[in-house]
Amino acid sequence: MTENTTILLVDDEASLREPLAEYLSGQGFVVTEAESAAKARSALLSARPDIALVDIMMPGEDGLSLTRHLIEAKDLPVILLTAKGEPTDRIVGLEIGADDYVTKPFEPRELVARIRSVLRRASKGAPTPEEDAHYRFDGWQLDPLKHRLTDPDGTLVPISTAEFRMLVAFLDAPNRVLDRDLLLDVVQGREAHMFDRAVDNQVSRLRRKLGDKDRSVKLIQTVRGGGYRFAADVQRVMPGS
Repeated sequence: MTENTTILLVDDEASLREPLAEYLSGQGFVVTEAESAAKARSALLSARPDIALVDIMMPGEDGLSLTRHLIEAKDLPVILLTAKGEPTDRIVGLEIGADDYVTKPFEPRELVARIRSVLRRASKGAPTPEEDAHYRFDGWQLDPLKHRLTDPDGTLVPISTAEFRMLVAFLDAPNRVLDRDLLLDVVQGREAHMFDRAVDNQVSRLRRKLGDKDRSVKLIQTVRGGGYRFAADVQRVMPGS
């Protein structure tokens, strides 16, 4: 996994960024450094990294804004680099779809372990026919390989990585109650168990994307004391059928 794996490291502190880049290079990763969000955006014009490490607190565009761009526009896994005094920003980062976080100062070996864990979750082999099949539900369609969600009018509806993972979990188990622990594991991994309210916020965001606010019968229903249920029939169909 490590060979030729490219990391975009975004941090304005050269005293942290440069030795960390050197350490990661020594672990076999290819590292692209950026001291600001603007530099990171420029780097993305010529290369597509496999994962990004993003410092939250940076001058100019902050790390949360950059993280949202990396997730929604680039579909890129992100690990946040946070200071101890930033619990709110850390939670917000996880809620917008960041895959994990490490708190400064951190042990580089722990960071490498988290990078490999996130990459394992994000990696995909050659698609099987079943994986290539699209989901159809209530006029909507989701392409699981391209992460493309289209509404009944055929309009593309952007969704973050976390929203995509949650939607697939619902579509794989229609009309079944999924508890918050399961959904949290799907969206963030067990590392984020202390942020269970992130599940409710992600459900709210996904509901808005699916237009549940204007529905008399919600696609995603709350089950008191249990979790959430996706209340629609779901089909798996091959592209073009």
